[in-house]
Amino acid sequence: MEPKADLLVEISWEVCNKVGGIYTVVKSKIGQMQLKYGEHYFLIGPYFPKKAHGIFEESICPEEYKNCFEKLKSEGIEIHWGRWITPGSPTTILIDFSKFTANTNDIKRKLWEWYGIDSLRTQWYDFDEPVVWAWAVGRLIEEMKNTKPEKKIVAHFHEWLTSAGLLYLKRKNVPVSTVFTTHATTLGRALASMERDLYSELDTINPDEEAKKISPGIFAKHSIEKSTALNSDVFTTVSEITGIESEKFLSRKPDVLLFNGLDMSKFPTFEQASVRHKLFKSRIKQFLMYYFFPYYTFDLNNTLIYFIAGRYEFHDKGVDIFIDALKELNQKLKEEKSNKTIVAFFWIPGNTKSIRTQLLEDKTYFKDIADSLEDVHEEMHARILELLVTGKNISEKTLFPESLQFELKPKLRRFKREGLPPISTHELFDEEKDLIMNALKAAGLRNREEDRVKVVFYPIYLSGADGLLDTSYYESMQGSHLGVFPSFYEPWGYTPLEAAALGVSSITTDLAGFGRFICAECTQERYPGVFVLKRYKRPRDKVISDLTKMMKDFAYFTDKERTENKIAAQKVAHRAEWRTFIENYIKAHNIAIERT
Repeated sequence: MEPKADLLVEISWEVCNKVGGIYTVVKSKIGQMQLKYGEHYFLIGPYFPKKAHGIFEESICPEEYKNCFEKLKSEGIEIHWGRWITPGSPTTILIDFSKFTANTNDIKRKLWEWYGIDSLRTQWYDFDEPVVWAWAVGRLIEEMKNTKPEKKIVAHFHEWLTSAGLLYLKRKNVPVSTVFTTHATTLGRALASMERDLYSELDTINPDEEAKKISPGIFAKHSIEKSTALNSDVFTTVSEITGIESEKFLSRKPDVLLFNGLDMSKFPTFEQASVRHKLFKSRIKQFLMYYFFPYYTFDLNNTLIYFIAGRYEFHDKGVDIFIDALKELNQKLKEEKSNKTIVAFFWIPGNTKSIRTQLLEDKTYFKDIADSLEDVHEEMHARILELLVTGKNISEKTLFPESLQFELKPKLRRFKREGLPPISTHELFDEEKDLIMNALKAAGLRNREEDRVKVVFYPIYLSGADGLLDTSYYESMQGSHLGVFPSFYEPWGYTPLEAAALGVSSITTDLAGFGRFICAECTQERYPGVFVLKRYKRPRDKVISDLTKMMKDFAYFTDKERTENKIAAQKVAHRAEWRTFIENYIKAHNIAIERT
């Protein structure tokens, strides 16, 4: 499909300003946008010097826009023209609105007079700041259109944070075609975080009244989001589930669904993924040795690594369901006297003080033992070879030099500890109030020796240099066997898609946009790659039971079966490439042109 617009400007609060998932959405599809629009594709975001440093390269603006930018500067809107330092280096405009903030109250007054948006009791960082910036975006696009009146321009606005810009353009009758995408409704996210059974209540909820009850800030966001959906030429959402929600809460059914994709050329082939799995699994196993083995041991060759990762949203991300299912899984494996061990990682950033002192000590002692073996590595290799070819028994006495045996004994004694392995890698502020820690303890997941399910709450970002695992987010995934993402509220859900692209099996739900895209009402095959847990209008105990069964069945997969599932996972990921999904964007832009 060919675009009908002469110029596309895409507006997001997260252009050169990483805050959440929309940053990934905007950034990862740049290449495909450029294939369609070439140099007639601009991105617009806020100018925050510290955030822009190192990722934004400023340059002199084109002569054709100088007059309009000077005019905006006289109003307190300063334009920074340049390139986002990312693959594709797209033309990017960042707006410094610091001097424009004097207009805050006037902007809020106009939003009330023009659209009935009540923002009298809102806060600066929660609502006012993006609204003032977005208004400045509207002024910028208006002046760009005045500079090129003959050009067909599409302005694509992402999320309520950009809403004021679109509403400004509509009120001023600026002849620009507009597209608005909501990635998650404000009211839906708020109700979900309050643990309301959102989808069961959908038909009985009065959206405006519910938003008012929650807070002035939520009501203001809901109001501006609803006004933008109703006033845009084309309204879009990122998934079927968000579309259902939007039709009720925002009074408009989406015209087009803009699914979130990945650039699969950036991900490994299956062969590469297999090599990396072995490498990073080995690193995770080393971590497990100094985390658990000072207290007791278990068979690492019969151990599977499960994980959940993402923001600390205890209910919305399904962390509560995951913990309760792990509790049931632990009980079942113990009853069956299973020889399997499941280690479940919670890679969820929390409120940390520091790494636990005993863990750092254990890592040091472990490294000391490893270094001792490394020193005699060649000698031991030669000794093993000699014992094998001579047919002699391989034992501790025949394998290790006597000097090494004397050296290792005190080190191994020092490595041993009494008690139980910790539940979390780090000490936490207000640990007694931490939801994850309390839920794990309440579920009896305390890392006892007899437990078949062990847990590790890892409450920091996986940077690749954290002093423990020292693996990045993707590397940690690649070293694992199964990602578990039983989300209750997930407009799309990148994590299971990323896992699939890396050749890692995962579980998502039919309340996640990605889960519904794969399989809303279908019956999945035995090896679907990404398992879809049914949560839509289903009771909690049934969901927990189903998730427990999924995790248990996966634990008993053979190596061959896990490989089959990995292959299927990558096939699923290829269905969600930007190369395919970008057509939906062009469709939305073209409809907007046709309607204006």
